Amino acid sequence: MNRIYGAAHEEFRQVARGFLRKEIAPRFPEWDREGLVPKAVFKEIAAIGAMGMQIPEEYGGGGSRSFLYNAVWAEEVTRAHVHLGGMKVHTDVVLPYILKYGSDEQKARWLPGMAAGELMTAIAMTEPGTGSDLAGMSTRAHRDGADWVLSGAKTFITGGINADLVIVVARTGEGSDRRDGLSLLVVEDGMPGFSRGRNLDKIGLRTQDTAELFFDGVRVPAANLLGEEGQAFRYLTGNLPQERLGIAVSSLAAAEVAIEDTAAYVRERAVFGRPIASFQNTRFELAACATDTAAGRALLDRSLLDHDAGELTAVDAAKVKIFCTELQGRVVDRCLQLFGGYGYIREYPIARLYADARVTRIFGGTSEVLKTIIARSLGI
Repeated sequence: MNRIYGAAHEEFRQVARGFLRKEIAPRFPEWDREGLVPKAVFKEIAAIGAMGMQIPEEYGGGGSRSFLYNAVWAEEVTRAHVHLGGMKVHTDVVLPYILKYGSDEQKARWLPGMAAGELMTAIAMTEPGTGSDLAGMSTRAHRDGADWVLSGAKTFITGGINADLVIVVARTGEGSDRRDGLSLLVVEDGMPGFSRGRNLDKIGLRTQDTAELFFDGVRVPAANLLGEEGQAFRYLTGNLPQERLGIAVSSLAAAEVAIEDTAAYVRERAVFGRPIASFQNTRFELAACATDTAAGRALLDRSLLDHDAGELTAVDAAKVKIFCTELQGRVVDRCLQLFGGYGYIREYPIARLYADARVTRIFGGTSEVLKTIIARSLGI
């Protein structure tokens, strides 16, 4: 049993579990085929309070300062074998920027719609030629009267098709360090010069709209500058721990669900006249997977508590993301093996868990970049 959640968290879990199973799971196969979650669905999710758990009550949100409700939601989404497009980016990644760096006017303008599921959001960092090198981005904006004029291109933008607001990281100046001079500009749907490219065809996470975005002389009002000019790199590095923690939550949940699904399958499936569960290899494989996930759960729970206390460092966030995503890859792969050929068929959830797992070691900071961060903390 998990010991970090209280009664209120478990009450929310039951609401989330019932909603996901009744309202979302039956429709998910259609969304999976189409590669997109309909935007109207987010209003349904908002009706149970899941879109704005950390948004202050004055803006229509739940008013919680705890990330644990986000973690409960992520676990239940995974347990329901569904994926909700760019929602996780909306609640776990974009919202903290608005809450921490938004002006009172910006909060009043955007937060009510975000809580209601009427304004979906995304953040545009990655560029075609930069990958994880945030300081190397070339999208630029210059001041022209009351506006910023923004030009450039972004790719691999989660939620980019459905987004009504996109926080764009752009170079607005230069400095002695190439990390200087980056700013956050909020681009709104319908601004002239803002266009979307393809909804990229991925091997996994197929309902997560992942888009190319283009900015051709987009005039962004000065009122849409988020935070201070030139401070984006500091903002980005400050908010990355929560993003990486959120990925770790979903990754560990996926590993746990894979074990549960596999245990049920091997008890029912027979070969050579015996249940697969009766073979020593099956039992040993699942025992090893269960041991791995127990270790991952201990590390994740500590990290969640540290984050709620404001004590999760960038280094510790890197550690928990690496551990849980690599654990996810190992466990899901071993579980799929026990399904045999059926594990390779997409109608079986284990196949989708396998395809969805691979990208977790890439987005939110590749494992290689995170290992570099950890190595630096060791003085090497």
